Amino acid sequence: MPRVRPVEQLLWWMAAVPATAVILVGFGVPLLQSLTASLVREGHLTLANYALVYRLYGQDVAYTVLVATAGLTLTFGAGIPLAGYLRLHHAGAIEFLLKVPLFVPFVVVGHAMRIFLAPRGTLLTVLHAMGLVSADASLGFGHGWLGLAVALAWKHLALIVLLLMGAFRAVDESYLEAARGFGASTLRQIWAVLVPMAAPSIALAAVLALTSMLASFSIPLMMSRGSGPQMLMIDLYYRFGQHGDFGVASAIGVVSYLLASGAAYYYLRAVSR
Repeated sequence: MPRVRPVEQLLWWMAAVPATAVILVGFGVPLLQSLTASLVREGHLTLANYALVYRLYGQDVAYTVLVATAGLTLTFGAGIPLAGYLRLHHAGAIEFLLKVPLFVPFVVVGHAMRIFLAPRGTLLTVLHAMGLVSADASLGFGHGWLGLAVALAWKHLALIVLLLMGAFRAVDESYLEAARGFGASTLRQIWAVLVPMAAPSIALAAVLALTSMLASFSIPLMMSRGSGPQMLMIDLYYRFGQHGDFGVASAIGVVSYLLASGAAYYYLRAVSR
């Protein structure tokens, strides 16, 4: 392999400076400020802010992880078969409809899902018209963790399908032709050929979707009942906006960062092997 000349190394370093500066100023400095503020309370260096987060918001941390994990499972449970089908078959109309959620704002999705999944909302009306439920039935999951996971999955499905389609289309056609030659069905081609060969891209898409769901604010706020467990971003907003408690709000932010960093760590560890 030819060696890179010193002049070329200097040019590469100069090209990397703007992007590195943006990361340091736009992400590193606020993170350092939040970390510092989370360790200070009433002028003293302490872990009291984290103790308050554990006592007041421990249940919300578990609830946020539950909702994000369930939303991620639903997104990829539907996204992988859809992206695989669109890779193997031409279906322009389906591909167009899948892109619609990309252009719907988060707050609109939250309001629409709140009406659709309400105990006596649109979904119940449709199920009653199909004769599947009685007229006095009530859906109990609309405003709970499952309804929120469904809303997040619907919003993220289009982006994940697009990412997976790009990864699946990078798989050489000869592998699929060989699988078809042995009589593999569409589902078999997806799980035995496309998914294993696009595993790094799937892992990256999963990390992006999980971190986005952990940081969700508008949809959980629109679908919130005002009581019971909440997503962490809502806690952070109220802790800072209503209570003016920047220390505890910063501790919630650091906990959220650690949750997202865990997913990124597993991805980086997997791709570096």
